[in-house]
This record gives sequence, structure tokens and C-alpha cells, in this order.
Amino acid sequence: MAGPHNMPVINDPEEARADLALATLSAITHAKEAAVDGILKALSTALQDVPEAVADPIIEFTARGLGLNRQAGELWRNLVAVDLSFYKSYLSEEIRDEGRAQARVEDILHLLDRRGVEVSDTDRERVTSCDDLDVLDLWFDRAITATSAEQVLAEAEDRPTGE
Repeated sequence: MAGPHNMPVINDPEEARADLALATLSAITHAKEAAVDGILKALSTALQDVPEAVADPIIEFTARGLGLNRQAGELWRNLVAVDLSFYKSYLSEEIRDEGRAQARVEDILHLLDRRGVEVSDTDRERVTSCDDLDVLDLWFDRAITATSAEQVLAEAEDRPTGE
């Protein structure tokens, strides 16, 4: 049975490029170990010059294989977003959307702060936990003129005509 005890640590991009399947299994098998950082970096580097048809299943399989290991999964998502920024897949688009949502959250809170609009902890949590870009865009537009956080976060049915 394969496990960390008998799975090689592939942290060299050339070695990863030579056997992408083994490098993928190495990352998944060592997901809970510190070595996973080097393995994931080597794998993302190796995938940079691989045809999309080959890279697609490897990127997705690696993401799913890392599963619940939050630290390794987050590193992989960041590597895919940066090292493989050319790559278009469900995972890479999801990562980019998360980045856009996070940036919009920061924009909303910064704008309200600069305008002197107080934001309660509850409202701040509501903004920071939102990942819907349409809602965040609406809130940002409202934050430009709102005099309270309640005006920004009003429900959709409370929208003035034209929003």
C-alpha cells in the first residue's frame, strides 16, 4: 500500500516533469508533511510547459487529492493562480473569483473607513464572509454614498430603482 513511508518526495521540477503522475501522487501522499510545499512548487513549475489537456486533470486531481488539508490546499490554489495564471480551468477560475471577491471586500471596508462610516463587528463579518461578486459589487456601489453600514447591506428587495 502506498503511503508517505514508500512514496518518494519529488521536489525537483525536472523530476516532476519526467513523471507528472508520480509527482502528483507524491504531493497527495505527503500532504500533511512539511515536504509538501516543495513538492507542490516543483509540480506547478513542471506544469508550466505542459499542454492544457495534460495539465487539466493533474491540477484538478491534485486539488481534490489534497482535500481537507487546508494548508497544502491553499498553497496549491495559490501556486495554480500565480504559476499557472495562463491556465483556465474550473479550479483556476474559482481561485481568481475568490481573489476578486477578497479584493472587493477590502475595497468596501476601506471605502467605508475612509468615509468615516462605522461598521459593527456583525456587519464587518457579513461583508468579509460574502463571496458573491454581484452582491459585493452592489455593496461597493452603495458604499460610495451610504451614510451607514445598514444602507450598504440592505437586502436586494430594498434596492432603490435603477440598482
